[in-house]
Amino acid sequence: MAFSGKYELESEENYDEFVKRIGIPSDIIEKGRNFKIVTEVVQNGNDFAWSQIYPGGQSMTNKFTIGKEADMETMGGKKFKATVYMEGGKVVVDFPNYHHTAEIAGGKLVEVSSRGVALLVYCRKTNS
Repeated sequence: MAFSGKYELESEENYDEFVKRIGIPSDIIEKGRNFKIVTEVVQNGNDFAWSQIYPGGQSMTNKFTIGKEADMETMGGKKFKATVYMEGGKVVVDFPNYHHTAEIAGGKLVEVSSRGVALLVYCRKTNS
């Protein structure tokens, strides 16, 4: 499948400005700045399990089907309902206070979260 795989954070742009705009407290911003998050995606047709694995073993998984409403959770632990869409090969979803897209480009997982400024995250595929 196009998205299936394990991806390790390679680089990000506009981290500080973006997380301030979505209301993340400064102590959490500082702690998260150097996290090497691993994203694991399991895709089976239109069904996805999208996991973020943080240093220390803590993780968060959102399971969803393209075009159907699903229970989701933000990285801050806030639960919400959303419908995830596929547009031009990109997974697209609106979180409570930002818009998020993800695509595979040049063999990398590229995620863009935006709210007045765009947070760009580039992740390289791992072999594990």
